[in-house]
Amino acid sequence: MKEYEVFTEDITSCGGSKYAKKEVLEVEAESPEAYVKENGRFPIMDISENANGDTVIVTGDGNGNFLKYTFSE
Repeated sequence: MKEYEVFTEDITSCGGSKYAKKEVLEVEAESPEAYVKENGRFPIMDISENANGDTVIVTGDGNGNFLKYTFSE
């Protein structure tokens, strides 16, 4: 298992990203996708990599609520 620092942004349809609930977590997981599949509230919508090489996973319910995870090793 690898250790990751995970920055989460919980974005609701009412508040948008301006009022997102933000949190930093330290987690151990086999992969970012495995962690989100096991612990996430919503299904995975998109997986990408940012300019720093971090894995970014966006999940959502299809009704404007999103949870964005940014995984750094």
